[in-house]
Amino acid sequence: MNDSQTLAEHVLQGLRAKQKALSSAWFYDDEGSRLFQRIMAMPEYYLTRLEHSLLRERAQELAQWISPNRTPLDLIELGSGDGEKTLSLCRTLADQNVDCVYRPMDISAHALAELSRRFESDLPSMALEPTLGDYFEHWPQVPAGRRSVAMLLGSNLGNFDDVSAVRLLRRIHTQLRPDDILVLGLDLKKDPHVLQAAYDDAQGITAQFNINLLRRLNRELGMDFDLERFRHFASYCPLEGVARSFLVSQVEQVVSSSVLSQTFNFSAGESIFTEQSQKYTLQSIERLANNSGFRSIHVLTDPRQWYSMSIWHRVGQRA
Repeated sequence: MNDSQTLAEHVLQGLRAKQKALSSAWFYDDEGSRLFQRIMAMPEYYLTRLEHSLLRERAQELAQWISPNRTPLDLIELGSGDGEKTLSLCRTLADQNVDCVYRPMDISAHALAELSRRFESDLPSMALEPTLGDYFEHWPQVPAGRRSVAMLLGSNLGNFDDVSAVRLLRRIHTQLRPDDILVLGLDLKKDPHVLQAAYDDAQGITAQFNINLLRRLNRELGMDFDLERFRHFASYCPLEGVARSFLVSQVEQVVSSSVLSQTFNFSAGESIFTEQSQKYTLQSIERLANNSGFRSIHVLTDPRQWYSMSIWHRVGQRA
């Protein structure tokens, strides 16, 4: 099944549901990737800055955990984006003469093109093998004698509820060999006001990012969403530790798709659930590792413990 068919099936299922929903995985067309780069630069969006600072300031410590004794490794980054955040770690591995192949994987051709230009300019000695597409369809085969280090950063795991997160982690587990490593960037629970602002910025860039999903559906599925008739809404629930985003219909309306030959009815105030972002505690991260076949061996955090970089060992026999 190609991406267009997958998107079509997802939209049919999501917009027919009692609570209409569209996955945030479809946010990242080229324009979505550009908008997300702007989100990462916003003052309210602390996640990227903290993750970058951990990768930059603790790169030597991280390198020691993932490549003890300069173990040869393949660094497989799932959802790499433009690679800016990973450059410091790759530079440190190169400075330590670690035999490393960097394998960034992303669904955005624009992001991978930016990554390739960045590494060609800033770290031309790094062996670079980018892959466009789904992680599991294109997971690289790593030769025996080399360690796989998978990286899932940006708190992207938080886009899944607990059950789906464990399911994803177990799929990653099956791709790794015993003693391979998984590095997870995970956002931690903190003041709800800080979290609310991060997902509802004053400039409205996050709103544009969500609305762009409707623009993509108009383009790729022949839909006729009137973008002015939907408004972004974001919330954070301290009880659940979850930030959520929605697109809310401002009027009663009917949206059609020429590709799907379907119409979808919206009442005024009806919402499309577009994204969730789970926040964690150090204890919940350890439970997550145990539930998905990994062993947490080290956690890096910033001084305020707002953000974490967790290093897990893959345990057990390969499936």
